Amino acid sequence: MKTYLQRMGRSLQLPVAVLPAAALLEGIGHWLPQNWSLSQFLQVGGTAILSQLALLFAIGLSIGMSKVKDGAAAMAGVVAYIVPTYVLAPNQVALLKGINVKAVDPAFNAIAGNVFIGIVAGLIAAALFDRFHETKLPMALSFFSGKRLVPILATLVMLVVSVVLLFIWPVLYNALISFGKFFVSLGAVGAGLFGFFNRLLIPTGLHQALNQVFEFNIAGINDIGNFWANKGTKGITGMYLAGYFPVMMFGLPAGALAIYKNALPERKKTTAGLMMAGAFASFFTGVTEPLEFSFMFVAWPLYVIHAVLTGLSMGFAAFMHWTAGFTFSAGLVDYILSFHMPIANKPYMLLVQGIVMAFIYYFVFDFAIKKFNLMTPGREPLDDSANDQTVAVATSDSDDKYMIAAKKIYAGIGGHDNIKVIDNCTTRLRLQLEDTSKANKSQIMSANVNGINVLDKTNIQIVVGTEVQFVADALKKLYAENAQISTTNSDSDKKDVQTEPVSDVKSGETDIFYSVANGKLEDIEKVSDPTFAQKMLGDGYAVVPSDGKIVAPVDGTITTIFPTKHALGIKTDNGLEVLVHMGIDTVQLKGEPFEIKVTDGQKIKHGEQLAQVDLKQITDAGKKTDMMVIITNMPSVAYMKYNVLNQDVNLDHEVVKVTTK
Repeated sequence: MKTYLQRMGRSLQLPVAVLPAAALLEGIGHWLPQNWSLSQFLQVGGTAILSQLALLFAIGLSIGMSKVKDGAAAMAGVVAYIVPTYVLAPNQVALLKGINVKAVDPAFNAIAGNVFIGIVAGLIAAALFDRFHETKLPMALSFFSGKRLVPILATLVMLVVSVVLLFIWPVLYNALISFGKFFVSLGAVGAGLFGFFNRLLIPTGLHQALNQVFEFNIAGINDIGNFWANKGTKGITGMYLAGYFPVMMFGLPAGALAIYKNALPERKKTTAGLMMAGAFASFFTGVTEPLEFSFMFVAWPLYVIHAVLTGLSMGFAAFMHWTAGFTFSAGLVDYILSFHMPIANKPYMLLVQGIVMAFIYYFVFDFAIKKFNLMTPGREPLDDSANDQTVAVATSDSDDKYMIAAKKIYAGIGGHDNIKVIDNCTTRLRLQLEDTSKANKSQIMSANVNGINVLDKTNIQIVVGTEVQFVADALKKLYAENAQISTTNSDSDKKDVQTEPVSDVKSGETDIFYSVANGKLEDIEKVSDPTFAQKMLGDGYAVVPSDGKIVAPVDGTITTIFPTKHALGIKTDNGLEVLVHMGIDTVQLKGEPFEIKVTDGQKIKHGEQLAQVDLKQITDAGKKTDMMVIITNMPSVAYMKYNVLNQDVNLDHEVVKVTTK
């Protein structure tokens, strides 16, 4: 059921995506002088869209919920909507019941145009299409076989549904209206509760179902439709919309600043890119998912705080009767369009509230991150799961950035045989897999996505951003072609190592490398890990240690300490980048045998202790103790001159001289 509701939620995005056109027409129409014919013309154009929302929902759901996206499904959705809206019109009900039209229950006046009817019609049409679009009838009726059969069946089924609604619609409609009136009676508290639960449901995608009750006319509230049609009471209409603007335009971007501020120094640059992109999308378009998913799971208490603050913002704006509206989301674009709508009430005060919310979000986020040591982006290490693999993805010159990202994701989710359904909403890939445990999170994250949400054994969501549609299309193409992706097993830490030459390498300079431990010097090509032996990460040497004291092999600065403590990065003053990797496959030991003696950013000299290692614990775990020294930016190396090979060494032994280009 949850999967079905999630599919329904994303399918609703298609008709909702049409609404900005109505906002644009209505907004510009009200910006222009009202005595201009063009102003009236634009407003009527916007009303034309808003008046057909139920039909749009029927079409959107019939396409979105069907397994094969086909025009015949949309046609069935239209037919399925038309039948009950005509059959149950008051005049027809009076005829069917043999009563005067004035005696017909007023509920039947709300059949046409009710989004609930559109949703039911769309769901039934999609189900009929999936079941019967390949049905073959006898020869005499063959013209009506396949896709042509679906609208016919939709007509028959909806006639039966209409008979049922003839008796239950008044009760159902009155129940929906009672629910709507109850929530409206709660006033600002009701708006706050709606905002709170809306954010809490975002991770599941079920917030769209909640939105239908308050933002459209299922329960008689219809906040979006009424706002843009200038219906209702000024200061009340829009109360379930306005409080989002201070959060999406100001609060979340300020929270992003707090997350950036608390990122580790070496991760600030990456975090800045992620946070700036998310803040920009939130402020201008109201698309919040790239930001929200960046901390939703790695720091879930912060997300609960965000939900509470959203509820408070919604409740406060409703209490003050400050209103503005949106059709897509509460970003700057919708705010500007709604500003001159006659029913908007003191919309400029939402900017003042937004500034206050920015301060609240910043200081609350900053306090919570520090107080509870929350692993927000830039503070939480990448997933170093031993089950992950680095995937070598073959690309071609014709691949654009979307195809490259799709190939990495395709490989990360297990390729064709592990994929059941590929779909997306405005920012997320919504995938159904055979087994989500086969997903390689590190590989998926290498596609520069904003977050991953594994819902259950078969459902996974990948937050790509506002360009998700292009990545989804590329992913579908790979699936349709049954593309094959080659993989190579390696330590997952390989992804953090730079292999390109860097601009600050000093030309013609020499660094002297010493032994990293007491023990037996070993040719790097002889180690038992093919990743190192084949020099995939770079060239270097290894030492099989006789004791657990591991020292710096060269002068430089500590640039990286891996979360699992099994590896460190050093950068020499001449720009060489060095990986000290302690043991083979020791990433699986989660740092237990290693006691690190240095810190990030520390200047070190060769011979200074880097770590104390429990060699017995490594060997008891079935791992090898080879201590490897790898130069990872080999394109910057002119030549290497080895002084000793395959002999016993101590900490003072000079092993190799490396000269830069």
